[in-house]
Amino acid sequence: MKVGFHVHDVFRIHRISWEQIEQPSEIYQVENSSVIGIIKMGDRVILLLDYEKIVSEISLQTGTGAANFEELSLRERSDKNILVADDSPTLRAFIKKILTEAGYNNLHFYNNGSLARDFLEKLAEESGDGFMQKTQLLITDIEMPKMDGHHLTRRIKEHPVLKKLPVIIFSSLISDELLHKGEKVGADAQISKPQYPELVKAIDRLVV
Repeated sequence: MKVGFHVHDVFRIHRISWEQIEQPSEIYQVENSSVIGIIKMGDRVILLLDYEKIVSEISLQTGTGAANFEELSLRERSDKNILVADDSPTLRAFIKKILTEAGYNNLHFYNNGSLARDFLEKLAEESGDGFMQKTQLLITDIEMPKMDGHHLTRRIKEHPVLKKLPVIIFSSLISDELLHKGEKVGADAQISKPQYPELVKAIDRLVV
């Protein structure tokens, strides 16, 4: 399913790097807020909206991908630690609900790739090769503030210790071009949102 947004006019196009996008301040971090990022350009403040939240509010079925939850029967995997990097609170809530129903209870969420990278690099520094006993898998979106999912995956796969960590790219932006990029940075699996049953199957395959 493809979703389009109709705009009245385009005045100017700005190229923004993920490093320029800041986390929302407390002013915007209110319940049901659709703001997931702040971009400061001179005396202007641009709000980055959570389009996945907007789409899910238009159609709950679209937001969940109408997943066949019967395929997500309980698994005895509650001892497995899974990290999830996704900037959308709505998608984080969906992922938590579905993976918990599938038996994966030890979920740790980060709202940008930079925070996930910092945690993993610190874990590798403290635990060395034993880090896999504390974290077994990373699920990452592509578009996120501070560090995108491709950059995060590459940093992990180029790290002398972290390279053993399985990484699943879970994004609505999966295309032929981005599949190639995901393969190039070393992703172990790439799943298109919102194919939650396929995500669970990939986790089952990669988590030992």
